Amino acid sequence: MKATLNITLQGVSADYPVQLEPNVSDRDVKRIAVEVVRSGEVPGLHIGNLPENTFDMYVVDRFNNADGGVRLYLRPKVPFGDAAR
Repeated sequence: MKATLNITLQGVSADYPVQLEPNVSDRDVKRIAVEVVRSGEVPGLHIGNLPENTFDMYVVDRFNNADGGVRLYLRPKVPFGDAAR
């Protein structure tokens, strides 16, 4: 399926067009994100030594596009709605 992967990392958010299987897992999305950031394929995000576990605590949000594609957002978890500490 045609998809756009939006990655937010270190205060930068960037889009990366990608072809994915329809039922791609969150784990695979995170692995792909590590690979494309390391390789410099994502505009504005190039970290050659990005650790494998960088996106372990991130969430993947999925939205369908009007053109039949999917938009994936890989973003840090936010504390909204979390119990007060």
